[in-house]
Amino acid sequence: MTATYDAEFFKTTVFLPKTEFPMRGDLPQREPEALERWRTMDLYARLREKTGRRQWTLHDGPPYANGNIHIGHALNKILKDVINRTMQMTGRDADYVPGWDCHGLPIEWKIEEKYRAEGRDKDSVPILEFRRECREFAQHWVDVQAVEFQRLGVVGNWKDPYLTMTKPAEAQIAREIHKFLMNGGLYKGVKPVLWSTVEKTALAEAEVEYHEHKSITIWVKFPVVKAAAPEIDGASVVIWTTTPWTIPGNRAISFSDRIAYGLFEVTAAENDFGPQPGEKLIFADALAEECFAKAKLEFKRLSEVKASDLEGMVCAHPLKGL
Repeated sequence: MTATYDAEFFKTTVFLPKTEFPMRGDLPQREPEALERWRTMDLYARLREKTGRRQWTLHDGPPYANGNIHIGHALNKILKDVINRTMQMTGRDADYVPGWDCHGLPIEWKIEEKYRAEGRDKDSVPILEFRRECREFAQHWVDVQAVEFQRLGVVGNWKDPYLTMTKPAEAQIAREIHKFLMNGGLYKGVKPVLWSTVEKTALAEAEVEYHEHKSITIWVKFPVVKAAAPEIDGASVVIWTTTPWTIPGNRAISFSDRIAYGLFEVTAAENDFGPQPGEKLIFADALAEECFAKAKLEFKRLSEVKASDLEGMVCAHPLKGL
């Protein structure tokens, strides 16, 4: 005789631990609920209630207030939150105060982009109005990032963060600089810096992106200092080389009586750098049109230049005076 058992029978024979944990994580719903519970109970303030504990402070370099957080922000803040929580659980008072860097060129550049889209000239905007818009832009992203960091579960004094653009912060910066001044730490010197001609300010290396362009040839002007033919005085000899790195050591220009040369005058220039209208250039006739086209110049041929006119001619080095 064989007994039959249903699923309910076997279920009663398995002794599993009972827990209030849900069977599913359901994080999209439960995570906001947990964060809201922490906010309602003011978890940060409750952690500060126990007095007499040794202070422990993590000095956090502030993120920049110019956009949504990215994976780098998440990695940074989560690791620091782990450290703060660990110190809190070991009996320290880990008082974490978040902050934001609200100064700098990227914020100004965003406002200038808005001006360009509106057809406005930045230089025509009153400086106080420009600063106000920069502050509003920074404050907007401070508010956005604060919410995003809290969504990561980071515990901190989000009600009262520090901002580098507040008056007390700027005053403290001035006080610290004054200390350097009084103890002789400030001095005037000379140092090469990256400079933006558009923004009229120094640039950090992180703010500069190099446009990589591979070129193994260059055209170089050698101004004529002394020549046998008076018509080429004041002109420049243009040379072409496949070894640009040798120019600093260049001491001679070669020519041939088997090549036809001409004296050309620039009549129009697309760019405000390089040769300009009125400049006279000496070229090999066969290369003139190609070079002028690449340099975005218009030109006219004035006369022929014979090899005998070039013999004994003296030119200045293109790096002279630098």
